[in-house]
Amino acid sequence: MKGFCPLASGSKGNCLYLGTEKTKILIDAGIGVRRIQKSLDEIGVSLADIDAILVTHEHTDHIRAIDSLSSKHGIPIFANSDTAKGICRNLSSMPTFKIFSTGETFEFHDLKIHPFSIQHDTLDPVAFIISTPNHKFGICADIGFVTTLVKSHLQNCDYLYIEANHEPEMVHACARPMIYKQRVLGRQGHLSNAACAELLKEIAHDGLKEVYLAHLSSECNNPHLALEIASEALSAAGYDIPIHIAHQDKISKAVSFEEAKSCGAF
Repeated sequence: MKGFCPLASGSKGNCLYLGTEKTKILIDAGIGVRRIQKSLDEIGVSLADIDAILVTHEHTDHIRAIDSLSSKHGIPIFANSDTAKGICRNLSSMPTFKIFSTGETFEFHDLKIHPFSIQHDTLDPVAFIISTPNHKFGICADIGFVTTLVKSHLQNCDYLYIEANHEPEMVHACARPMIYKQRVLGRQGHLSNAACAELLKEIAHDGLKEVYLAHLSSECNNPHLALEIASEALSAAGYDIPIHIAHQDKISKAVSFEEAKSCGAF
């Protein structure tokens, strides 16, 4: 498949697929290998076709399958040096790493990839701007606070995958311990529905084709509420842009580059 599809998004595991004519990659691999294989099968892609995995940070819900995918399937892992060190602390074998520098653009086959720094409670977390020959993707989740740098990098994307993790009142009301609530609501935690909506309002433009709301909390958010808040923000800014939920337990709506071209959208 030439296109984009979130395979899983949330605290139980994260994994995204992006494929072009020449390159097929995963962004994070925080679900089991069997589930990755099954999800790829659903969109007509074989695990053997995956050329690389980009890693945003070393939390388990982003790296669960890294050990197996690297050692048994020979897939190279792209990460910055601090994230690579963090990954290695919890693995039985040494993955094949290709180290990038945060803030520096690099190329991989026909992809141009720019990792940029975000606020989260890990060693050196990043989001990605990934440019294919015809499309620009902004992948930005697990972020506690939207900086000027984030806003700058997410300008002029064709597709956005943006965190809408929680509703603050639901976090305060949940049965989790206070340390959890402070982490989620803090500047190195996760983005709320309102913060996500405000970000979308600031970076939306006429060329933005679709938006995915990512990493929704299963107990401190509601998909309908997240969609409503994001949709109202974009509407207030004068935009009517399709918004999708990136699901935790099933693959999400796929963007097919072939279909988009046949419709004359690109």
